[in-house]
Amino acid sequence: MPKEQKLQIIPLGGLGEIGKNMTVIRYNNQMIVVDAGMAFPEEDMLGIDIVIPDYTYITENKDMLLGILLTHGHEDHIGSLPYFLKDVDAPLFGTNLTIGLVQAKLKENNINYNKVNVVKPGTSIKLGIFKIEFIRVSHSIPDAVGLAIHTPLGVIVHTGDFKLDHTPVTDEILDIYKFSELGKKGVLCLLSDSTNVEKQGFTHSERRVGLMFEEVFRDAKERIILASFASNVHRVQQVIDAAMKNNRKVAIVGRSMQNYASIAAELGYLNVPEGVLVDVEEVIQLPNNQACIITTGSQGEPMSALTRMAQSDHKRIEILPGDTVVISASPIPGNEKSISKTIDQLFKLGANVIYERDAGVHVSGHGSQEELKLMLNMVKPKYFIPVHGEYRMLIKHGQLAEQIGVAKENIFIVENGSVIEFTKNSACIAGKVPSGRVLVDGLGVGDVGNIVLRDRKQLSQDGILIVVVALSRLNGQILAGPDIVTRGFVYVRESETMLEEAKEKIQETIEQCLKNGMVEWAVLKNQVRETLGKHLYERTKRKPMILPIIQEIR
Repeated sequence: MPKEQKLQIIPLGGLGEIGKNMTVIRYNNQMIVVDAGMAFPEEDMLGIDIVIPDYTYITENKDMLLGILLTHGHEDHIGSLPYFLKDVDAPLFGTNLTIGLVQAKLKENNINYNKVNVVKPGTSIKLGIFKIEFIRVSHSIPDAVGLAIHTPLGVIVHTGDFKLDHTPVTDEILDIYKFSELGKKGVLCLLSDSTNVEKQGFTHSERRVGLMFEEVFRDAKERIILASFASNVHRVQQVIDAAMKNNRKVAIVGRSMQNYASIAAELGYLNVPEGVLVDVEEVIQLPNNQACIITTGSQGEPMSALTRMAQSDHKRIEILPGDTVVISASPIPGNEKSISKTIDQLFKLGANVIYERDAGVHVSGHGSQEELKLMLNMVKPKYFIPVHGEYRMLIKHGQLAEQIGVAKENIFIVENGSVIEFTKNSACIAGKVPSGRVLVDGLGVGDVGNIVLRDRKQLSQDGILIVVVALSRLNGQILAGPDIVTRGFVYVRESETMLEEAKEKIQETIEQCLKNGMVEWAVLKNQVRETLGKHLYERTKRKPMILPIIQEIR
């Protein structure tokens, strides 16, 4: 009897979270990957630069990997490629701008990867038994696509990030015809973006922001400083257009913003008439009512240009009373405090800050409930897997699908690492594969785990106390010390009495241990740590990290 053929969808990132999107689609011994993104660290991930998916499952099966498909060029979809491509060797496919951004990222990381392929929306490729169609969608970055993945058991549609924008800045309208055509022919499973599922109605058009920019530019009497996501090329274009109409020159500040603008202009996605774009030095010399600055820092990032301006720490640009500062972005969850702090500082410096979403200076790139319903109605999937969202979003998206008519038992609310397995007549959750988060800290990838983070958290909360003592190798008597060095625990000059008491406790503990025959340094250190920790907590209600250092002297 022939073996039953099985198709598997395995999300490794992007479920139960925002960011680090990565999904494996496997049929027997052939496998493709959709996206390879990153996420920003959470507040408790002290010192961590970025977070990438655990793609152990892919590297363990890399002989099966036929290709990597990219839906668009946002960091949460391409950000882990510099790490991922060091471990796999498969062709990479993406649209023109997406590949342009990827190549710049790889070059920055000194990675020479030559299996890079540019595809156009509306075209298709063949990888083993898979046929993949690239379908135009609207998003907050040009050249975004969804995917129709044809397999022997049926078609899988992956929307990527999308919205329905009837009046986009360019002609990049979501390909309603193609999605509907797929739905008429029959779709096995839909994976759809859940980011805005909690928002009713439709997401506003990007063109609405441009109209608001024109109003801001018309009313502003002094300089205009506008912060947005570096990747939002449509937004940058609309700023340039508004500046031209109001006789202002534009300077772009911030490394990532400059990189994105440069690549987008080079590839023809940003139209900048000659003479409009000037460097920072020139824009500073212009009359204030002729100057516009586009910058990074819409999320209050500590090292971003706008944050440094707000802290009067930018080497070229100083916020002046009367400046109009526009924050054209919504806060990523977790960034609200840093953004609020930046806004407060800008107000203190005398700027007029426009930042509320109600002010019309930002719209999302993700579809709201009505667009998500439209996608479900167009595609008419037999099975549905909501992706790209926190867990509550996945639940709500599943509920929407049920309202549209997808059978409840055919809706899979799953976590990263879940294996959703399809046969000719059924689908089920068939187990788990390794998944999770890999923390990137400087040059270290995955070398920082929960124990290191726990230590960093303890150090940040209660500081450190180091005990140094020298013992005789011959008889174990204390020859020097104990000395105490503290950082981030107490102010030494005001705590001399307590620290002297601590030294006495340490000395008593060591003498008692030696008297009882405890000469193992590990045992001795643990005893010092325990006794001292208890004493300090009684006196301060704090728990500093305690590091006993015992030296042995002849």
